[in-house]
Amino acid sequence: MATVTSFEALERPSKSELRQFAELFEPLYRASSEEARRQAVAALSQSANIPSAVALFIASQPIAISAPFITASKCLDDATLVMIARTQGAAHARAIVRRENLSPAVVDALVGLRHASDGRQDASGLPAAAQQKPPLVESIETRSPSPDDEALRARLRTMAAHVVRPQDDRLGLRTLTPIQEALLVRFARNREADLFATALADALSASRWLAERIMLDISGQQLATTLKGMSMARTEALLVLERFYRHLDECEGDVPRSERLWDGLDSDQCGRRVEAWGRADRYTYDQRPAAAGAGIETPVRLAAGRR
Repeated sequence: MATVTSFEALERPSKSELRQFAELFEPLYRASSEEARRQAVAALSQSANIPSAVALFIASQPIAISAPFITASKCLDDATLVMIARTQGAAHARAIVRRENLSPAVVDALVGLRHASDGRQDASGLPAAAQQKPPLVESIETRSPSPDDEALRARLRTMAAHVVRPQDDRLGLRTLTPIQEALLVRFARNREADLFATALADALSASRWLAERIMLDISGQQLATTLKGMSMARTEALLVLERFYRHLDECEGDVPRSERLWDGLDSDQCGRRVEAWGRADRYTYDQRPAAAGAGIETPVRLAAGRR
């Protein structure tokens, strides 16, 4: 609470102060009591200067703690709200519904999630997803993109098409937001391949099928190309590559293979290549068989076998 109070006292925190708070908050949060966590999150829900990584971390906590932050914080943008609703479950989605002035994109995503749950409820009257694992979170090794997933993403792309974008915002590339980068790094750090594939598809404004195909290149070349094409920070990209492709964590001489791979890629060429993948994906989007990608082995599974 002392750290939170000191941070709140900063009217316009500098980049250094924001970075320092982001580094301090998570370990202090984990070392605190349940009551202290509640108080800290409630206080931060009124702040307009929360670093994106901290906002994502708080919104991903159990709903008993994160509810006031999800409901009131102005630091959660539409992309983050949609991702939280899709990955954290029905209780988090209900907290998002209580926010004021929800955008059409978020409303559309929430409606899609409700349909995806098929309205199933248990004896307590709560949706089954709230009692078990979060909706749409299944193993990437065995799951094909569901019609609900793809319909939701198609609706979001249709809505986004009506927004005037900068000229270089092609297919969502070269505009990786801090929240998107934080999500990708978080899911990679925990080797959550399914959630990473979902976040990658959203960042690319592409189908989940394309994201999975990129990840299934066990050399790591395609994922490295994608991350560089989206201008992800070098340090973060190397972490992602090394978490999913264990061989890239090994050294050739004094240099990790991940660094050799990354430094050998040209960012402009990577951008053009990923744009071409995106165009092909959009062209074939409605023509792929429903079972595409089912039963395929992922780099995460292959890496697990080498541990």
